[in-house]
Amino acid sequence: MLKPSLQLKLGQSLTMTPQLQQAIRLLQLPILDLNAQIQEALEENIMLEMEDLPDVPSTSAETTAEVETIRADELWQSRSAERIQDGGWNGEGRPMSEFADESGETLQDHLLWQIEMEHFEPRQVLIGEAIVDSINDDGYLEAELDEILDSLDEDPKVTEKEVEKTLTKVQRLDPIGVGARSLSECLILQLSQLDWKTPGLQLAIEIAGDHLDLVATRDYGELRRSLRTSEDDLHDALALIRGCNPRPGLAVSSTAAEYVIPDVFVRKVDDRWQVEISPTGVPRLSVNQQYARLLRGSGEHAVLKTQLQEARWLIRSLEIRNETMMKVASSIVSRQTDFLEHGDEAMRPMVLRDIAEEIGMHESTISRVTTNKYMHTPRGVFEFKYFFSSHLSSDSGEDQSSTSVRAKIRKLISAENPAKPLSDSKITNLLKEEGISVARRTVAKYREAMNIPSSSERRVREAR
Repeated sequence: MLKPSLQLKLGQSLTMTPQLQQAIRLLQLPILDLNAQIQEALEENIMLEMEDLPDVPSTSAETTAEVETIRADELWQSRSAERIQDGGWNGEGRPMSEFADESGETLQDHLLWQIEMEHFEPRQVLIGEAIVDSINDDGYLEAELDEILDSLDEDPKVTEKEVEKTLTKVQRLDPIGVGARSLSECLILQLSQLDWKTPGLQLAIEIAGDHLDLVATRDYGELRRSLRTSEDDLHDALALIRGCNPRPGLAVSSTAAEYVIPDVFVRKVDDRWQVEISPTGVPRLSVNQQYARLLRGSGEHAVLKTQLQEARWLIRSLEIRNETMMKVASSIVSRQTDFLEHGDEAMRPMVLRDIAEEIGMHESTISRVTTNKYMHTPRGVFEFKYFFSSHLSSDSGEDQSSTSVRAKIRKLISAENPAKPLSDSKITNLLKEEGISVARRTVAKYREAMNIPSSSERRVREAR
C-alpha cells in the first residue's frame, strides 16, 4: 500500500517570465520601432517619465552634427499609424505581423547569412540554399522535398534523408517557425521552443497538430469535448497558440530603412578601441518618484501599482538590452581590431558561436542582437552582422574570412587590364598564389554578391 510522503528535490528549469519575454522582444527591435514602443508606454503609463538626454560624444564635428540633426528632427516622431503589435492573432481572429525588419534585407538573405554562420556541413550548405530558395515571404516552404532533391546535382547524389535533416536545421533558424510546410507545423515549431513545463503547452501542441479547424470556427465547446479538457486548461493552451506568429517570414522584409541611427559608437582613445552605447538613439526612462511614494503603504490603487510594476520591468528590460548590446559589441571590436585599423582585407573570420561562447549566451540571442543594430566606427556605420563571416583555409594555417576574400577579389578586379578582364578561374589561381584555397564557384558566388559582372560582360562593357 502506498503511503503519502514528502520529498525535497533540487533541479533547474528555464521559465519564460513576462519580464524575460519583454526583454527578448525589445532586444530584437531596431531603434525606430523601439522608440515607438517607448513613446506608447510613456503615453499610457503615468508611472514612467523620460530623463533628459545627455550630450552626444564628440567623435567628430561631422558626426556630432549628423546625430544632433537626427536627435532634433526624428527622435520623437511617433509612428503610431504604423505600429504593429507583436505576434499571433488579434481579438478578431486575424493574423498580425511582428515589427518588420527595416534593414533592406530579404528573408532569404537573412536565412543564408545564418546558414553561413551556423554549423552546416558543406553538403548541407548546398541543400540549405536550395531549401531557402523555396521559402516564400511568409516563411513557408512551398516546394516538396522530392522537388528540392531533384534540383540538386551533387556527387554522390543527395538523399531524401539528407534533405530532411537539413530542413530540420533550417527550421531552427531565426525567425522561429520558418521553413514550415503548413500552419500546423509552423505553430508547433514555435511552441516547441517553450519550456516543456509551461502550463497548457502539451495541449497547445495537440490543438496545433489536429484541431486548428475548430479554433478557426471558434467552436470551443466541441474543442473541449474532443480533447476532454477543462475550460481553464483550454484557455491556457489557446493563449499560447495566439502568442505564435502564423507568418514568421514577415518579421524580415525588404522595406528600406528610413534612417540608420547607430546603437553604439566605437572610438580609439589612447591607442585603445572603446565602445560606448549611443546616448541619443533610445531615451532614458525612470519611475516617477512622486507617484511611487504616494503608493507606499497603501492597499488601494491596484491599477497604479500594476503600472508601477510594468514601468520597472520596462526600465530593467532596456537595461538588459543595453548590457547585452555592449557585451556583443565589445566582443566584436576586440576580435576585429585589424579591420578597424586596416580595412576589409584584414577582417577576421568570425561566426555566431565565437561571440556566444565568449559572453556566455545562446547563438540565437547573438543573432537577434546583431540584426538591425548598427555600429559607428571611424571607417563608417556598419550593421553588427557585417563583422561576421565564414572561415576559408589558407596555406599559412591562419584562416581567412569570406569578407577578406571578397575584398581581395574586388581589389584584383579593380586592378585588372580592362581589355583582358580576369576570369573567375584566373582569380582563383591568383588567390591560390597568395595561399588562399577557394573554389572557382565560390569566387563566382562572391563576385555576384558584390554585383560585379562576369569577365565576358566586363569585356563587352569596355568595348562599348
